[in-house]
Amino acid sequence: MANENHPIHGKITGPIVMIGFGSIGRGTLPLIERHFEYDKARLTVIDPKADNRAILDERGVRFVQEAVTRNNYKELLTPLLTEGEGQGFCVNLSVDTGSVDLMRLCRELGVLYIDTVIEPWLGFYFDDTMSNADRTNYALRETLRKEKRARPGGTTAVSTCGANPGMVSWFVKQALVDICRDTGMTFEEPAAGDREGWAKLMKKSGVKGVHIAERDTQRAVKPKPMNVFWNTWSVEGFLSEGMQPAELGWGTHEKWRPKNARDHEKGCKAAIYLEQPGANTRVRTWCPTPGAQYGFLVTHNESISIADYFTHRNKSDEVTFRPTVHYAYHPCNDAVLSLHELFGAAGRIQPEHHVLDEDELTDGIDELGVLLYGHAKNAYWYGSQLSLEETRRIAPYQNATGLQVTSAVLAGMVWALENPEAGIVEADEMDYRRCLEVQTPYLGPVKGYYTDWTPLADRPGLFPEDLDEKDPWQFRNILVR
Repeated sequence: MANENHPIHGKITGPIVMIGFGSIGRGTLPLIERHFEYDKARLTVIDPKADNRAILDERGVRFVQEAVTRNNYKELLTPLLTEGEGQGFCVNLSVDTGSVDLMRLCRELGVLYIDTVIEPWLGFYFDDTMSNADRTNYALRETLRKEKRARPGGTTAVSTCGANPGMVSWFVKQALVDICRDTGMTFEEPAAGDREGWAKLMKKSGVKGVHIAERDTQRAVKPKPMNVFWNTWSVEGFLSEGMQPAELGWGTHEKWRPKNARDHEKGCKAAIYLEQPGANTRVRTWCPTPGAQYGFLVTHNESISIADYFTHRNKSDEVTFRPTVHYAYHPCNDAVLSLHELFGAAGRIQPEHHVLDEDELTDGIDELGVLLYGHAKNAYWYGSQLSLEETRRIAPYQNATGLQVTSAVLAGMVWALENPEAGIVEADEMDYRRCLEVQTPYLGPVKGYYTDWTPLADRPGLFPEDLDEKDPWQFRNILVR
């Protein structure tokens, strides 16, 4: 694809290896073609399936049809990542690939790395011999933190940099700056990696918590058939995280918690988990287009990383502030129907999975943002309102949901090229202004909305409820029980 009218953000001097060529991989490829200088002869795509091979063949891109596994990853990837001169880049957009192991290999080879999730090797998500605590994203993130402590600095590896986790961490910082400005606070914006400064700022602002509040209104042309799981992005990815325990960063303002909530014994201790699947756990939230809505409390890395990043401690290392942070996801209606079908059948996963592409959808938007609540102006949603129509116009091979992810991968790659010796980093630690500068042209309208809605509003009032009416923003009022 030609680079006309698209800025070149940098040069990748070595080979590029993309692992995974599903809905996100095929959408990321054109963005790499548009925005980087690179040696096309050293671009390789690896995937166990050849579903989208025609896209690669028409571009003359080398394709390796093979699964990357715990047993073969070093032998398979090393020659591809070190082919020729220059610094290579590994773009991991696959499932069932051990992110931390791949990251370690890349850094040993001096190769830049990026992924969209801390992915385990095949078998992790549905291993009934593991405890629920061990199946959490918290546990996966702790493996990353351990690797970061063991091997600080060095070649940059960007962890969990998609739409969410990833872009939403940049939205949180922008939204917090907006709130501080609009409430008349006197403040100085902290540096990109100043964790303590950002935590102090959020504490001072009065923000109690953050919902990653999303509403996908994209509609399919045809109705969903029975016994098939439809989604606007990876079904395997959604099922994997949806069947993990519900997880959330646990704020210092909380006075109540569910009976099935559990703490972690080790690690940063910024989060808790519930003994129930996230895709069958509902919460009350708010997005600009629908207003009040239900969302699913599906576990995501950003629920933990944002809560951890904005934790403030005193000189005695005691936690004095932490926000409650969690996903509140209303997927497309066909995905909601698919979930009802799945859990209605006692959790039996449908045998057929299907990602709705841009040609199978008729209209709609993916409204993905962050709802910062509890401050002087009550609540503030800031995010992307990208439509299917605009997505079709500005980027090929993807719907609105996909473009929010792929454009974040692009931004993370640009940041890594500009900061090649930053070590292992999460999106929370990156320069949010630079990343959004790269990504925003692909996000449709990016806006902020204040609202007077609280979880105590929009209730029928016909039945008794166990609520905390003194503090609307207690998780007690948010969780649907």
